[in-house]
Amino acid sequence: MYETKTWREKIRLLMFVMWPILITQVGLTAMNFIDTTMSGQAGADDLAGVAIGSSLWMPVFTGVTGVLLAMTPIISQKIGAKRAEEVPFSVIQGVYLSIAIAAIVIILGYFVLDPILQAMSLEDSVRHVAKHYLIGLALGIVPLFVYTVLRCFIDSLGQTRVTMVITLMALPVNFVFNYALIFGRFGFPELGGIGAGYASAVTYWVILFITYYYVANVRPFSPYQVFKKLYQVSISTWKEILLLGLPIGMTIFFEASIFSAVTLLMSQFTTEIIAAHQAALNFSSLLYMLPLSIAMALTIAVGFEVGAKRISDAKAYGAIGMVFALMLALFACVVIYVLREPAGQLYTNDPEVLDYIKTFLIFAIFFQFSDALNTPIQGVLRGYKDVNVPFVAALVSFWIFGLPAGYYFANYTFFGPYGYWIGLTVGLTACALFLLRRLFVVQNREERKVEQETLKDS
Repeated sequence: MYETKTWREKIRLLMFVMWPILITQVGLTAMNFIDTTMSGQAGADDLAGVAIGSSLWMPVFTGVTGVLLAMTPIISQKIGAKRAEEVPFSVIQGVYLSIAIAAIVIILGYFVLDPILQAMSLEDSVRHVAKHYLIGLALGIVPLFVYTVLRCFIDSLGQTRVTMVITLMALPVNFVFNYALIFGRFGFPELGGIGAGYASAVTYWVILFITYYYVANVRPFSPYQVFKKLYQVSISTWKEILLLGLPIGMTIFFEASIFSAVTLLMSQFTTEIIAAHQAALNFSSLLYMLPLSIAMALTIAVGFEVGAKRISDAKAYGAIGMVFALMLALFACVVIYVLREPAGQLYTNDPEVLDYIKTFLIFAIFFQFSDALNTPIQGVLRGYKDVNVPFVAALVSFWIFGLPAGYYFANYTFFGPYGYWIGLTVGLTACALFLLRRLFVVQNREERKVEQETLKDS
């Protein structure tokens, strides 16, 4: 990152940072896309089982990732304030914390997975696939969370192309192991949808090893000598990360968990509907990478400018990011409408499931613009280290407004299973409106704060 003077320079720098993030996020989502589409070709039970397993895993994954994303503004502001010597210590503490969180997730999963699956009205074959898919995936939790911390360090330096390259290198690994383990190729056992979990775990280890090599040996990361010294565990630093990261993680958790809750509530419908819902959600999540990537780039840019006390520049980046996100939302709507049938055919050969997928994707069009505001604003607020109010906004919007609205439309109107997707739109829209108001408050507060510090110094 570097200081920019004009709007054109800001747009160029934000795009330079954002496009590799977008490709990286699409690549990471493509792994789940590969899991889902290839499992669907193995059968409806496999697709439904992976759907249930993914729905239980994704809120945990996104929530923990949100906690660890606190590393991005922490490191960005240190670099912006020219305190680079503090960066290695922060990164190593983040690595320690990620391993501790991974251990907690694995232990909790051991005790709660069976009771949760037994409480759901699933066919035995679907329940079996979901359980063992998650067991396979669990083998990759530690490298996935450690990689997230190292990625925050890489991205904080504005070197987002590196994470893009790493992710693209890992995609063929994911595809090959999915093909081998789902369909029993190259001498591997035929595991169906279960094999997708083990394939993801292998891929996460590959990603971690490649990332470690870059951070330790390639400039501009190697001069920081992140791995030169193994610092002692610092509870105070963990506390700093968690105070910032827990609200971020909970905000993302409440947004992600409503999608998972909808999938779990879908268990009242047929296996075909569950499979179609998951397929449509998986496809639309690829397009969600557009606003998410903008949000991650905005966190880096805004955090850098706030650290340097250039609030007007931080505001300019926020405005650019949101306008661009709205433009991309319009593009996403067109893509969903035009590609709804060929997209559905990627997931299934079953005509009934395909019809359901096409209808679900029509409903997905309606929450694109809400996502285009909601997600980038979250990224801007994280750059300001403002995380507590977005957490409350997400809780209220998704669980008090969105989910009850979806339950009503699904169970008391003719919309049936599609009613839950109406609820998703309600929750996303409410959250976007709350956060837009909060953004104005935070920007004005930070401007006054910098003005007061300037007057005091003079």
